[in-house]
Amino acid sequence: MTQEKKQWGAIIIMIALFAMIAFVTNLCSPMAIIVKNDFGASNVLAQIGNYGNFIAYLVMGIPAGMLIAKYGYKKTALIGLAVGVIGILVQWLSGHVGKDSAFLVYLVGAFISGFTMCILNCVVNPMLNLLGGGGNKGNQLIQLGGVFNSTAAVACYILMGALIGDAAKAHIADATPALMIALAIFVIAFVVITFTKIEEPEQAPVDTSLIKGALSHRHFALGALAIFLYMSVEVGTPTYILQYLTAKGIPASTVGLIVAVYWLMMLIGRFVGASIGGKVSSRTMITTVSIATLLLVSFGMFSPETNTVEVPGVDWASLSLIWQEVPVGILAFLLVGLCTSVMWGGIFNMAVEGLGKYTAIASGIFMTMVFGCAVMVAIQGWVADMTDYMTSYWVVLFSAAYILFYAAIGSKPSKKSE
Repeated sequence: MTQEKKQWGAIIIMIALFAMIAFVTNLCSPMAIIVKNDFGASNVLAQIGNYGNFIAYLVMGIPAGMLIAKYGYKKTALIGLAVGVIGILVQWLSGHVGKDSAFLVYLVGAFISGFTMCILNCVVNPMLNLLGGGGNKGNQLIQLGGVFNSTAAVACYILMGALIGDAAKAHIADATPALMIALAIFVIAFVVITFTKIEEPEQAPVDTSLIKGALSHRHFALGALAIFLYMSVEVGTPTYILQYLTAKGIPASTVGLIVAVYWLMMLIGRFVGASIGGKVSSRTMITTVSIATLLLVSFGMFSPETNTVEVPGVDWASLSLIWQEVPVGILAFLLVGLCTSVMWGGIFNMAVEGLGKYTAIASGIFMTMVFGCAVMVAIQGWVADMTDYMTSYWVVLFSAAYILFYAAIGSKPSKKSE
């Protein structure tokens, strides 16, 4: 097999893993609808699956980077997939135990799945960056992987909307088909990766001093904080659209289709990002989309709820098209997906620029900061409980403002490549 073919084989596998990460991660927000109605949870507690999933990043982020340093990307991916099978099975089990213990079992499953998502993210992002050659080309390949990531997210929301149906009557067991799909993807990926040859870069020896070395790069440290807050924008925006529309009595199947548009916007944005990523710098890209995010979220928050538009939905029982009125501001929130589409790859690309031997451990630190989703989504949920859903979007505005600062000022490397 030629070197070129080997590289393309590795690229295809990494992109497939990128898609899988989105499908499993995005199960948490629709599951929150079930948790809220099945257990009578508040907005803060309903996101317990997201907390479990993303707090796992806090625990596993740096160890995942060390696994890569010791075993390489391929073996680390296989470890992550094996853990993922366990996590999915535990979540499935939560729908088949007594109601008193179902909540706890589901949380444990989400936590274990979070380990997997963290490990796979640690593998996928640096590998795509390296396989693309770093710089603009590395960012372009990450954005291409993001296209498939968004496609899987769209499929997840549509599928879960159809499975939930009437939110007031939904139970965790209703999500079994989606969990089985995720399980099948894990198993297939494990088999394929086992028999795929991947050219791996030489890793620095496992050494905790690498953490200090990576963080000594100011642009990386600020980038890690940017990812912490970015999770608020990417996940908080669609999560509370979901809660807001469901609270208004709109059927979950229709809400699922509406929120899937957010991820469709991310898909479109990543197509654009992948096509121009080789020519437009990450700094320019992220500066532009963070400004757009500030404008769109502000419009969504302050538009009168009496100004409505009709959006299409599907009655899955009769397979017929229905039309649903929603506030026009919701459309602005959905368009934020175009902006978040390139943020992850662009921030990662800027943050690891010039890190050299620290790249693997930096990826682990980066993944640790993804637990910001658990923190920021909880803060937004708390604000929503104390005030209302629209007011909670001040949390998203604050996060977008920091990302603008990072792209314009904080991302400039403070040291030469090592």
